[in-house]
Amino acid sequence: MEVIDPHARVADLVGLLYSLENTFNGKTDLYMLEKEMEVDLDDLMPIVYTANSLGFITVGEGDIIITDKGIEFLKSNLKRRKEIIKDSIKKIEPFKTTLELKYFTIEELKYVLEKKGIQVYNSPEGLYDLQITLVEWGVYSGLLKKEGERFIVVTT
Repeated sequence: MEVIDPHARVADLVGLLYSLENTFNGKTDLYMLEKEMEVDLDDLMPIVYTANSLGFITVGEGDIIITDKGIEFLKSNLKRRKEIIKDSIKKIEPFKTTLELKYFTIEELKYVLEKKGIQVYNSPEGLYDLQITLVEWGVYSGLLKKEGERFIVVTT
């Protein structure tokens, strides 16, 4: 089951795609990308996994290749970028479950995710990581809005 890494951020996605397309003409290996972005591999992998899950890149045998969707995202204005993210996150967790729940607290969502076998948020920082993920990707893209302690799926 694909899950957005709790340490992946939208700004990291933009940086990754920009470097891939403009520095490496759309394809490079992890080592070269790590050097270019001046980050440790441990810090790079959350966005690589997430970008791959969202369909913005493909990863195979150490090579990272930007997809047509990744190029479209880069060339789009802010409004279109948000739409692309919104459409993409609907297919992976935790957003797949948010669409089922429609109206929920962080605790309720975490409980349902754990029942589904998703353990990435099962840590002392789990609730915080889940909230950051929901805001960073869901609220930013317009898929979710927050009212008090609850999140609400915006009509899609």
